[in-house]
Amino acid sequence: MDQPTQKEKLTGSLGPMHIVGMVMAAAAPLTVVGGNIPLAMGLGNGIGAPFAFLVASLVLLVFAIGFVSMTPYVKEAGAFYSYIRLGIGQNIAKGTAYVALLTYTAIQAGIYGFIGWAINDLIVTYGGNAHPWWLYSILTIAVVALFGYRNIALSSKVLGISLILEIAVMLILNTSILLQGGAAGIHFESFEFKYAFAPGLSLAILFALTGFIGFESAAIYRDEARDPERTIPKATYWSVLIIGLFYTFSAWAMVIGVGSTQLLNVVNQTLHGSGNMLLDLSQTYNGNVFRIIIQFLLINSLFACVLSFHNILVRYQYTLAQHGDFSQVLVTLHPKYRSPANSSVMQTCIAIAVILICAFYQMEPLTQVFGYMAGVSTIGCMMLMLLTSIAAYVYFYQHPHLRIQKKFKTQVAPALAMLLLGLCLLMILFNFKTLTGGSLLVCLILALVAPLFFVIGLIRQRQVSKSKNTEMPH
Repeated sequence: MDQPTQKEKLTGSLGPMHIVGMVMAAAAPLTVVGGNIPLAMGLGNGIGAPFAFLVASLVLLVFAIGFVSMTPYVKEAGAFYSYIRLGIGQNIAKGTAYVALLTYTAIQAGIYGFIGWAINDLIVTYGGNAHPWWLYSILTIAVVALFGYRNIALSSKVLGISLILEIAVMLILNTSILLQGGAAGIHFESFEFKYAFAPGLSLAILFALTGFIGFESAAIYRDEARDPERTIPKATYWSVLIIGLFYTFSAWAMVIGVGSTQLLNVVNQTLHGSGNMLLDLSQTYNGNVFRIIIQFLLINSLFACVLSFHNILVRYQYTLAQHGDFSQVLVTLHPKYRSPANSSVMQTCIAIAVILICAFYQMEPLTQVFGYMAGVSTIGCMMLMLLTSIAAYVYFYQHPHLRIQKKFKTQVAPALAMLLLGLCLLMILFNFKTLTGGSLLVCLILALVAPLFFVIGLIRQRQVSKSKNTEMPH
């Protein structure tokens, strides 16, 4: 088994809520409310969409049980890679690590495309001149690079403030809708059987699941946590619960705000660009100034999201460099900030390269850059969680003394998570064309990218093992 290179180790004193802030920022809650929720309603089960977000929350909570139960026995940062390495072995873990790099790189690139479009759209809306979306994407990358280069504590503060603002404005809007009685009174039709299980539920769950990407990243900050064995489990559980309840509550409040009879009409206008459900509700219930505030906070939400994924990717690269996959330069910490600064620079260069390639091929920032990348990352994320659940089950099966009086947490929950995540992965594949909006050929290529990277990881592990065996004296 490969042993990590003994180099400088990341340190820190992040508490549960610091990590929750970074994890939730990666999920970009305000962006999900403005994008995923209308998609789940319009392409999914309509007014039953809040139920879909509740189901997605429960699925990920089941996953978190096995994930968290294994945390005390995983002694290094690396998130999925470290868990799978301990549970299944180095070979599968290395394949998983490459899928993780792909997954987070893809969603980061997609968000860069989204934010480039959003900034340009905001400037044009208020009378400014239009510029290429990728120009704003590159500028955003530069700002993210400044934060990523420094100590994680700075990013934690920025992301924490961003998250508080995002949740605050939505709670204000949700409360206003309920206090004013919505469009036609307060009701719970969204959770009634005939609406909750209406045709399109599986697609609504799919859009709900994509809104959680990044929630599992708490474990990547293990070395920088104050008390990893307590902090990481708390941060993971709190992230799932807070994000899940926030999405479900917001989706339900938006149904109340628009009204059941008008919902699909309003959602269709949003999906076709002739309206904006979130902004229109903001103006209706809180006035034009509040609408403007949310417009700016949507940009802020996207920025917080890419900063979070940048930090995740930097630490994945750092961990893989420790195991011999990348240059040892990435393992060296900054003398002043004690951050993996070299890894941050490498990730910044990768992000710039991806955006410039998209710009060169004149890809549309929303339908192609964001749509395609979201599809790749969704498949990748489901693969990662499925393999991690298998790792948790196998690990505790092989260590029966650890599962005494904890059978549900160590065996039942991981097994149930395997079943649920397997079904979710199948749902994603069956609805992949709708998710990405691409042609059949494009969808086939995108669907195969994550498995391809898994194979590349396996090959890379063989090369690393062979190289180490060659270097060993006979």
